[in-house]
Amino acid sequence: MDFLQKRNDALNVNPNMVNGQSSDIAITVRGSDWYWAVCAVMTMATFVFLGLGVTKPRQHRVFHYITAAITMVAAIAYFSMASNLGWTPIDVEFQRNDPEVRGINREIFYVRYIDWFITTPLLLLDLMLTAAMPWPTILFIILVDEVMIVTGLVGALVRSSYKWGYFVFGCAALAYVVWVLVWEGRRHANVLGRDVGKAFTLCGSLTTFLWILYPVAWGICEGGNIISPDSEAVFYGILDLLAKPVFGALLIWGHRGIDPARLGLYIHDYDEKDPAVKDKVGAPGPNVHPNSNNGVATNGQTAETV
Repeated sequence: MDFLQKRNDALNVNPNMVNGQSSDIAITVRGSDWYWAVCAVMTMATFVFLGLGVTKPRQHRVFHYITAAITMVAAIAYFSMASNLGWTPIDVEFQRNDPEVRGINREIFYVRYIDWFITTPLLLLDLMLTAAMPWPTILFIILVDEVMIVTGLVGALVRSSYKWGYFVFGCAALAYVVWVLVWEGRRHANVLGRDVGKAFTLCGSLTTFLWILYPVAWGICEGGNIISPDSEAVFYGILDLLAKPVFGALLIWGHRGIDPARLGLYIHDYDEKDPAVKDKVGAPGPNVHPNSNNGVATNGQTAETV
């Protein structure tokens, strides 16, 4: 009956060794199992969001596609971490006596930051489009968000106390993002109607609360080496599950009765069911008289072209 037993061989196939250097503080099979579970949820959520999008007209799928892209990228990142890939050993600043975090270097998953570099701008795009924010504001907040992620990654890869300088830069960037979500974005959304304001407030509040917890996780994981990589996996995993699949479900539910055109998103379809496309296809050319038949034979006679 051995063939019925499920076994996670990721740590055996991909041991704690990168470029000839091992990691003293690394995930165990329990951490890998948790990463696999989160990967499965992210994958399932991707197909659910895409499936829900198919039930909508193509012009109304923009939020489904953005949200599905978020969980799709996250699924790949969690696949990598569950496989014990996408990490590098970094010497810790604080060496602890706790057996779970005892050692010289710690496993730092840089693939997590690649995930965030791609998905957090998409999360903000979901929210900013919901609030119909001006494009200059959208572009700038995405830039600030990417600064936040990059400084977090650089800080995690620094062994000395200088890592906390990058931590401060990242927190400053986060403060700006939170301000836009709590103040500017909420005001814009409320002007567009009660349903839009409710959708933005619900998803924006969830995002704000969760994103404030990420620096806490960073401080006790990559920064302070206080909790084990397995506990780190659980902490970040719960945050990501709430910030991505749960956020996505709430966002799509909130948009169920909102026409993207109300948000300034005028998206045209490519078939003639779209009035804009239909009118364009049926409109006469610049050199054709409106009353002409474009040279098409009618009742056995050829119409004249003016």
